[in-house]
Amino acid sequence: MPRIGFEVVAECPQTRARAGLLHTPHGVVETPVFMPVGTQGTVKGLTQRDLAEELGVAILLANTYHLYLRPGHELIRNMGGLHRFMSWPHAILTDSGGYQVFSLKALRKIDDRGVVFQSHLDGDLHTFTPESTVDVQIALGSDILMALDECPEYPVSHESARVSMHRTVRWARQANEHYRRAVEATADESAARQALFPIVQGSMFADLRRECARALVDLDAEGYAIGGLSVGEPRPLSLQMVEATEDILPRARPRYAMGVGMPAELAEYVARGVDMMDCVLPTRNARNGYLFTSTGRVIIKHARYKDDQRPVDGNCNCYTCSTYSRAYLRHLFLSGEILYAVLATRHNIRRYLDIMREIRHAIRSGTFPDYLRCARSASLDAG
Repeated sequence: MPRIGFEVVAECPQTRARAGLLHTPHGVVETPVFMPVGTQGTVKGLTQRDLAEELGVAILLANTYHLYLRPGHELIRNMGGLHRFMSWPHAILTDSGGYQVFSLKALRKIDDRGVVFQSHLDGDLHTFTPESTVDVQIALGSDILMALDECPEYPVSHESARVSMHRTVRWARQANEHYRRAVEATADESAARQALFPIVQGSMFADLRRECARALVDLDAEGYAIGGLSVGEPRPLSLQMVEATEDILPRARPRYAMGVGMPAELAEYVARGVDMMDCVLPTRNARNGYLFTSTGRVIIKHARYKDDQRPVDGNCNCYTCSTYSRAYLRHLFLSGEILYAVLATRHNIRRYLDIMREIRHAIRSGTFPDYLRCARSASLDAG
């Protein structure tokens, strides 16, 4: 029986965009969806009530690597799982930790069995294997688990990317077999309802991406991710890699583009058949004084905003924009006040979620091509 269900409710006849419903053990998620990143069981600057009740977030992403190191997956299991531990009632997707491990270039060693790495916290040695990362995520109790993959650097040679891609495929097969055995052996109903997504890799080589996707389709997974994006490549290349992969992945399963993107890019990924996205940009940029609005960016430290009585975005009715001026936010930012990060993060997350709501409405109403043209025009004007 499927651990999650996915149904397409509307499709754009001119692009690959589609609107759907992702059924999870913790609620239904409307797609296309943007998932805020709660790396360590929290979205920095926001409470779970802010996310669920005010912003309407239906699914969050948490990080296996960080939660494994602190506070530990066994502690979280004993606390009733990640949902209960962090008091989050809706769906959670956990990544495998692969991206974080592979970013520790000087602190890890990779071979076909997995990866040995040093903790960035205390230097202790740890090992991630395809099987162990499944076990950690089962302990966390997330709705969607990610298979361990190797995320190559950019640029990389075709041969290096090929070796890495084949390793990712082998790991995905091992993870899938282990996951299915674990589900069959468990008496825990919640574990039996989790789903595992493999990840398409291949660097920026379309032939490798397509070969990887074909191999992973044989796993008959309940969803598929496209990884290795946002690793320093030119942005058009990311979109090309999605295009190279999309027509191979099953139309009846959700597709997840990992680590993307800027506001102007969201509709572009949707137009190429992507259903799920995540990115740290709205939260990280908010804390650094970079705000996204319906008319372009606002870099709040600029002197032009020191006596600006307008809200950050006159078209936004989030709490931040309904209550505070640009001048006040600039004052908070320059003063180093915690409240600035809270208010800015709230707005940036709302902006991303508003874009996704607009996209879903456009697909369902048959106006997505017009929406995409307007989004592209606005992006050019902003550039």
